[in-house]
Amino acid sequence: MNHSSSDGLAPDPDSFTVRYYKKDFWSQENLKFARPHFRLEKSARLINKIAGGRSCELLDVGCGPATLQRLLHDNIAYHGIDIAIQEPAPNLIEADFLESPISFDDKKFDIIIAQGVFEYIGTYQEQKFAEISELLKPGGCFIATYVNFGHRDRGIYWPYSNIQQMRVFRGSLSRHFRIDRSFPTSHNWNNSEPNRWLIRAPQMPMKVNIPVISALLAVEYFFICSAAPLG
Repeated sequence: MNHSSSDGLAPDPDSFTVRYYKKDFWSQENLKFARPHFRLEKSARLINKIAGGRSCELLDVGCGPATLQRLLHDNIAYHGIDIAIQEPAPNLIEADFLESPISFDDKKFDIIIAQGVFEYIGTYQEQKFAEISELLKPGGCFIATYVNFGHRDRGIYWPYSNIQQMRVFRGSLSRHFRIDRSFPTSHNWNNSEPNRWLIRAPQMPMKVNIPVISALLAVEYFFICSAAPLG
């Protein structure tokens, strides 16, 4: 999840002590995302376009208050999993997916999304990629987001436990999936998603990498993936 520089940023990632935050923390933190924010709105646009008009089963890993569900078309059957579910529902599972495998009643999915998740999972990254890959239907799509830790504004949100350069994250992801596309969620001078309409509006439909500029000003990246080819 994206956080601005006013949220208590640690000045130096090397000073971090890795800590995995549990339900008591996320029960409060998730409330900040009850209203749609820029990245989530852009995620919904991507998902609706990928699904087209076909019936799809979607799993939202780290769904928080399941805000994404309100932005999806009716042909997409939404399922969510999170460590802290504020409003229980049959299509939501409360589970600590660092302590147990990511799963949802043995279902497989056409689309899986994990946004604002991998910054918090420390050394579990490879394991969670492997688990998600097992839940993807043939021809399915996995969408992941990851913060650009190479941004010119190098403040790091203090609960992050998985800080790495984009090339390292991409390499790990590519061991479990085929990366079909990747592009910035947005570009901003500060390392936070844009709030002003004049900056938000032109960037909502953008799906391009800008040489040099993206490396310095991309806030986060989307990775659109499919199942890795066998062998």
